[in-house]
Amino acid sequence: MSTVFWAIVVLGALIFVHELGHFLVARMMGVRVLVFSLGFGPRIAGWSRGAGETEYRLSLIPLGGYVKMLGENEEEDEEKDQSGHPVVVADAPDSFANQGVWSRIAIVFAGPAFNFLFALMVLVMAFMLGVGELLPVVGSVSRGMPAEQAGLRVGDRVVAINEQPVTRWEVLSQTIKRSEGVPLRFTVERPEGPILLTIQPRVQEMTNIFGETVRTWLVGIGPGSGTEFVTYGFFSALVKGVEHAWRMTDMIVTGVWKIITRSIPADQIGGPLMIAEMAGKTAEQGASSMLFFMALISINLGILNLLPIPVLDGGHLLFFLIEAVKGSPLSEQVRLQANRAGMFLLIVLMAWAMKNDLTRIFSDG
Repeated sequence: MSTVFWAIVVLGALIFVHELGHFLVARMMGVRVLVFSLGFGPRIAGWSRGAGETEYRLSLIPLGGYVKMLGENEEEDEEKDQSGHPVVVADAPDSFANQGVWSRIAIVFAGPAFNFLFALMVLVMAFMLGVGELLPVVGSVSRGMPAEQAGLRVGDRVVAINEQPVTRWEVLSQTIKRSEGVPLRFTVERPEGPILLTIQPRVQEMTNIFGETVRTWLVGIGPGSGTEFVTYGFFSALVKGVEHAWRMTDMIVTGVWKIITRSIPADQIGGPLMIAEMAGKTAEQGASSMLFFMALISINLGILNLLPIPVLDGGHLLFFLIEAVKGSPLSEQVRLQANRAGMFLLIVLMAWAMKNDLTRIFSDG
């Protein structure tokens, strides 16, 4: 039950943020928003302040949301003048279709942009609340590797490398990986007192998070279980948040590209069931873990929406950029066919993701 609850919280928050971006920028541009909906499909509940005002709606299928603007789909919008005669929606001053191409680009881009901003915001919150960080204490030493040969032991705490202070395992690990094989001077703290060890990293083949074999510099040590709970002030948290948001973005973009180019198998694609399972697990680990997970999914949502697939924000942006270059919009027939193809592709991807989710669930069971 908690898994379902946290899945609704995470997906609901991210959908709301995404659609809020479209909504606020559309209103800022003077475009009338007809519907702001969380969810697709049949309306469950809704309210508005009066005739002509935005209807805020909760819909049945909680796998997305939408903002419907006047003139976004002229066939569905009905406008009449004061005499009751129909008017062309595209000519209305508060119509989406009546905006300049760069205004329309700004409105569409605002959704993914808000997902990135939201991710940064929750990462800053996570670091301000506090995170557990691994201490630079050696938990394992591999046989035959440079660390063992140099005399490094389990329980040793590395306090400096090349006279540069080391307070976190992450700093220790990154320093070794970036060494390019140059010998490193370790200052190691032991009960009997500090000692100096010179260790030369060795290049090794290992598997990365995408299942690929990569070459990296290692000395043959693993972290212990010791952690320290660290809280950050706002500006330090902002710097850490930007760093983590960039890493998450780079990892997701790389992963998407590798799936597209078939460098990694498509069975790595996950759907809503996997998100629900991960939401439940991270919620059990505390608020900071949950915020990191929300940031990751928010960036993922922003990137996926920027893919140039018709019916996604990226598809609309592609159409508008073509219009900006050629000076006129694509024909209605071209857009219609492209949207049909895009919808078909999304249905196939969703079905594939659900298949992968179910396969994981039953294979784990």
